[in-house]
Amino acid sequence: MSSSSPRVGFVSLGCPKALVDSERILTQLRAEGYALSSDYQDAELVIVNTCGFIDSATQESLDAIGEALTENGKVIVTGCLGARDEGELIRQTHPSVLAITGPQAYGEVMGAVHQYLPPRHDPFVDLMPAPRVQTEVSDFESKVGIKLTPRHYAYLKISEGCNHRCSFCIIPSMRGDLVSRPVGEVLTEAQNLVNAGVRELLVVSQDTSAYGLDTRYKLDFFGGKPVKTRFKELAAELGQMDAWIRLHYVYPYPHVDEVIPLMAEGLVLPYLDIPFQHASPRILKAMKRPASSENVLARIRTWRDVCPDLTLRSTFIVGFPGETEDDFQQLLDFLDEAQLDRVGAFTYSPVEGATANQLAKPVPESLKQERLERFMAKQAEISAAKLAVKVGQRMAILIDEVDESGAVGRGPGDAPEIDGVVFLPDVTDVRPGDFVEVEITAADEHDLWASPCD
Repeated sequence: MSSSSPRVGFVSLGCPKALVDSERILTQLRAEGYALSSDYQDAELVIVNTCGFIDSATQESLDAIGEALTENGKVIVTGCLGARDEGELIRQTHPSVLAITGPQAYGEVMGAVHQYLPPRHDPFVDLMPAPRVQTEVSDFESKVGIKLTPRHYAYLKISEGCNHRCSFCIIPSMRGDLVSRPVGEVLTEAQNLVNAGVRELLVVSQDTSAYGLDTRYKLDFFGGKPVKTRFKELAAELGQMDAWIRLHYVYPYPHVDEVIPLMAEGLVLPYLDIPFQHASPRILKAMKRPASSENVLARIRTWRDVCPDLTLRSTFIVGFPGETEDDFQQLLDFLDEAQLDRVGAFTYSPVEGATANQLAKPVPESLKQERLERFMAKQAEISAAKLAVKVGQRMAILIDEVDESGAVGRGPGDAPEIDGVVFLPDVTDVRPGDFVEVEITAADEHDLWASPCD
């Protein structure tokens, strides 16, 4: 790329869905002749992709905008926080930002970039005729666009928005209702990623198991054959590709049962990331969650009967308004009964615009923290026991990092950044993206240690 190319800096915050938005914007910038800068001083303009899910994320986004303004001065803001009150909070806090857009507003972001940092005219390049034959492309970015993850795994976003109206969440007000991507488009993107060397596809959306509901499972085409825009069919087609397929943000609808056999057959990783959030029927009702703990426990038992190796991950909210000690005990009892493999939790915090803010009997902050500690201590015991059983077993792991002390990888039950890892001490003759067969030698509450199999 020409040294005269306009230079853009980029800050990406928030969840994997937002990261995919960042990747698309960066890919478009590169396609239009912009150079990407890794520091504020070298950039001529900075884009900040924000998160506004909870108050701490909102503050992190506002701080990032402020830092970019201080260090650079020319800032375009996009993402979920930009959709809250049409960006009013951002304008009040940082009135000098150049432009504000909501999430997945790729055209608006590029329009603002063109306005404040137009592409430069290069008379030599502009007068050259377009080549008739494109030379062979071997560069990863040229094949699949810019990725902010390591080259061996990638997030595959299958839809935007959500049709649920959980009382603690404002995502639908920022990202809108469910809009599923055509299944042929999703599968083509997935195949391109695999062809470029990606070894693991992490399927994400706001509600993955609702995929296709908004299109009434409309038929699309992939590989010359019709495929329904539907959760099961998408998983089955992805399962034919030469990569790990990991499913995130799956609500426990009855039709999720149809995907479990694909996991038992080895087509899809035996891993489900399901945001249960709580177990008390009263709290679930106050949250406006589409599930009950009794149905969930029955479904978990059925899933494990079909696929005994299934790893279940979930997240929970502790200290929701009105949560009593009895409600919290029901949550602890649920952990004992469900024996989930991977669990995250956070204390409830009010989010501007969420209906839960109006609920009575807020839980004191000190009690929230005390319950969180009890919750995580309970789960740590469960996790340690489940991982201890793996000692002596063999498994395939995907290598993420290698340095002079050894390698670090992940097994089928470990998603990047949120789950545990598998340590391979003194193993240095592997590379990120390699699959290695190992035997587990030790375990703690979160991670495993292993040695390569002979």
